Amino acid sequence: MNEHGFDGEYLSVHEAAEYLNVSTQTLRRWDASGKLKPVRHPVNGYRYYRHTDLAPFRLEYERAVMQSVATEHLFQIAVSNIEENERLREPQCQAHRAAREHFLSQDTPAILQIPVGCGKTGLIATLPFGLAKGRVLVITPNLTIRKGVADALDIASSKCFWTKTRVLTNFTEGPFCAILDGYDANIHDCTESHFVVTNIQQLASSADRWLPQFPRNFFDMIIVDEGHHNAAESWRKVFERFPEAKVISLTATPFRSDEKPLEGDIIYRYPFTRAMIKGYIKEIRSVTVAPAEIYFTFRNDERRHTLEEVLKLREEQWFRKGVALAPECNRHIVEASIQHCRSLRERTGMRHQVIAAACSVDHARQVRSIYEECSYRAKEIHSHMSEDERDDVLSDLRNGRLDCIVQVQMLGEGFDHPPLSVAAIFRPFRSLSPYIQFVGRIMRVIHENEPGHPDNRGIIVSHIGLNNDEQWDDFREIDIADQNIIHEWLTSAEEDRECEGDQSEGVHRRFDRGMKVKDEIISHFIDLPFLDPNDNRVIDRLLNDVMPGTGLTLRDLGVTAETLRAKLLAGLEEQKQVPQAIPISPQRRRVAVRKRVDERSGSVVNRILKELKLGFGGREISKVIAQGRGRANHIILIEQMNNAINDFMGIGPGERATVTAEQLQEAYNSLDLIGDGVRDMIKQAMEVEVA
Repeated sequence: MNEHGFDGEYLSVHEAAEYLNVSTQTLRRWDASGKLKPVRHPVNGYRYYRHTDLAPFRLEYERAVMQSVATEHLFQIAVSNIEENERLREPQCQAHRAAREHFLSQDTPAILQIPVGCGKTGLIATLPFGLAKGRVLVITPNLTIRKGVADALDIASSKCFWTKTRVLTNFTEGPFCAILDGYDANIHDCTESHFVVTNIQQLASSADRWLPQFPRNFFDMIIVDEGHHNAAESWRKVFERFPEAKVISLTATPFRSDEKPLEGDIIYRYPFTRAMIKGYIKEIRSVTVAPAEIYFTFRNDERRHTLEEVLKLREEQWFRKGVALAPECNRHIVEASIQHCRSLRERTGMRHQVIAAACSVDHARQVRSIYEECSYRAKEIHSHMSEDERDDVLSDLRNGRLDCIVQVQMLGEGFDHPPLSVAAIFRPFRSLSPYIQFVGRIMRVIHENEPGHPDNRGIIVSHIGLNNDEQWDDFREIDIADQNIIHEWLTSAEEDRECEGDQSEGVHRRFDRGMKVKDEIISHFIDLPFLDPNDNRVIDRLLNDVMPGTGLTLRDLGVTAETLRAKLLAGLEEQKQVPQAIPISPQRRRVAVRKRVDERSGSVVNRILKELKLGFGGREISKVIAQGRGRANHIILIEQMNNAINDFMGIGPGERATVTAEQLQEAYNSLDLIGDGVRDMIKQAMEVEVA
């Protein structure tokens, strides 16, 4: 017998966990599933494990370690064609060389800054060759990116990156790839593979299913895609589990909006400017709607303001928020985005599309409605829609049934749809990282490796009152200026939420408070190209860039800076446009405002429920409203709200199709006051009931 009352054949919980190299939490989970059968001590009731019961699991662990040794040589001995491979893109070859040289001299984490659309998936596929001495763990931020990476690493797939680029010609020994998911993967798949691909939620979730199964030396390299997330706790948990692994993070934005430091130093950076010159991403420019005058009310201020005054006022949060939510300002962004999208379409016939960024669900509906008034097919997409609803919207987008998609913090990293060429920004971005992430949605080229193709152009449209041109300026500077000054431009993450409010299906705020824009006169667009001919740094880069297939630069051919600048300025002048209002037919206007009345009345109902402190599905109102008949609170309130709206317009049930657009617009503008009347009626009835 030992000190626990059992002989040496038994191990305590902590001894068993150490023996198997797993956590005690994993042991408890195995106990619950019947995988292990502990023995209870007859006196203290503690769990113990028979040594012979644990032996098979220990053998599985040792087998994984031995298999790691057996596979460690593949990335070292495989004949791979990478750094001189003409089928690979410039950043893929150069980043591989930078990583190889980095890990020859040190083992600190590394960051590779690669713009979206420049081949990060291919870089993931090539990085281990010549560097890794064992398995490679690839961590992606979401399922969309995970699937793309897994397809590229599947030697049986038509999308296999190594086959398409002839990086490898012999696949007898692999490399093989295992995908961690909830159903079809187990530890043996990982043991027998060279790559293990997962999204961070699957790998390091609170359930802690996968990490404890891997020995600490199971992976020799960890590649983090969209590495600007790598400061998060989940990633740190992974890094601590595999302390000897080489860590490489890939990102287009090597900083976080919360200013937390990333794991590693930037060892390679491929500029957006060069990516545009090479034709890897679209050549983009910023178009900002600028009013000569804007008339709004705020705290009894009812005068017109000049453009100079707007430039000062936009530093105030209340002003940016007011512009973001103002239908009049939204309309001018819509018109500008449609105008530029039509211009892109007319050049080649390609059906370019618009992606819009809205503040909230209600705001997205407002923006969508304005696009519909302008005869543009649009739908909103947000996280509170069901998966099937979101899939239907994305299907319409990909199949060309939409001209515009309005998103609320959706369609982020990994979303790839090249026809998106106009980014319409209806919200203020107060930090740089989310701004670049959104703009990245229009950077995917339509025609590969064809710089200058008219379809490979992207346009960012916003309103000067939103102050997003500051982010545009900083975006250009991170590409050209000293990287050390980036963090001086970043503001806190709280500011980025300044216009979002409640992201729920119906926001719990009033719509008749704060700044209200009555009218504005749009005088011109502020048109700023990313490749600015007036920036000498851009001119030098263009003159010194080697032209494919020639080995020569424009400077070698005798092109001067003045000649190049003049040519670029002339080209930009051709693309410039003046603001043009889009005429709205009376019928389309009436139909759109009627739809807005229906949608926003639901938001007012939610606000009333909050103020009355009633639950969405409660039955309190049915006790004081005769027509309630035991129905849920929100259903009764919707009915009462609709009746009150009809009373306001002087019509009966089912007669909204008969009223004018002006009547509907007046009702829309008065929805909060109408809602107050419904709220007070319910409140009074409930007080009488209590009395």
